[in-house]
Amino acid sequence: MLFRSTSNIVLNVNGIEVIYNHVILVLKGVSLQVPEGGIVALLGGNGAGKTTTLRAISNLLQGERGEVTKGSIELRGERIENLTPADLVQRGVVQVMEGRHCFAHLTIEENLMTGSYTRSDKGEIAANLEKVYNYFPRLKTRRTSQAAYTSGGEQQMCAIGRALMANPSIVLLDEPSMGLAPQIVEEVFNIVKDLNGKEKVTFLLAEQNTNMALRYSDYGYIMESGRIVMDGKASDLASNEDVKEFYLGVGGGERKNFKDTKSYKRRKRWMA
Repeated sequence: MLFRSTSNIVLNVNGIEVIYNHVILVLKGVSLQVPEGGIVALLGGNGAGKTTTLRAISNLLQGERGEVTKGSIELRGERIENLTPADLVQRGVVQVMEGRHCFAHLTIEENLMTGSYTRSDKGEIAANLEKVYNYFPRLKTRRTSQAAYTSGGEQQMCAIGRALMANPSIVLLDEPSMGLAPQIVEEVFNIVKDLNGKEKVTFLLAEQNTNMALRYSDYGYIMESGRIVMDGKASDLASNEDVKEFYLGVGGGERKNFKDTKSYKRRKRWMA
């Protein structure tokens, strides 16, 4: 299903298959579209294929012996499957990895500066750093602290801030809520919304926290076992009976197990 026929599509993933170690089929014909200036959520449980989809887009599969064997990935109409991750950063695509991956021995500010390696204009780098501190005032307060001694929330903010130092037009955000307290998750998502509105940064985020992701995104895709099984406007997904039952835990009556007959039949219908 198309996102919006009138939208300016910045990222178009068309029927991709991903295989690991030449034999393990992980993605089975995944298609999705991300419009310019949108926030699109990729939802699903652990192992559904969300992270693999993001890594296929950012070309980080090779380090894990993975490859896209079918389909195409286009950025503003250009095929990008054979570009290096560095090429993609130059084109404005930056991924924030699951688990934050800050350099523990560096300070917060040194971590942020590692994100500006594609930039040579010192004035631009300084302006970007100030912009990051403007969006993440906590980081300015902790800028001389070693990353290892900061909280999980501060490290997540540092990872997003580091991505912003490259002046991206699209950010691939992998599990931003993982391991964070609910109020910090809310703070991080509010900043994402703010960056989207004020800086016009486009976001594709992979998230298990379905409730939070649907509150802040425009559109969502739900993944199961390497396939997109449902997509739609975030508001429509949030009110959908299947989504409420399987992902939000607020379906009618007791929350059902997938093996219950009615649910299993419905699930099989999704997977058809």
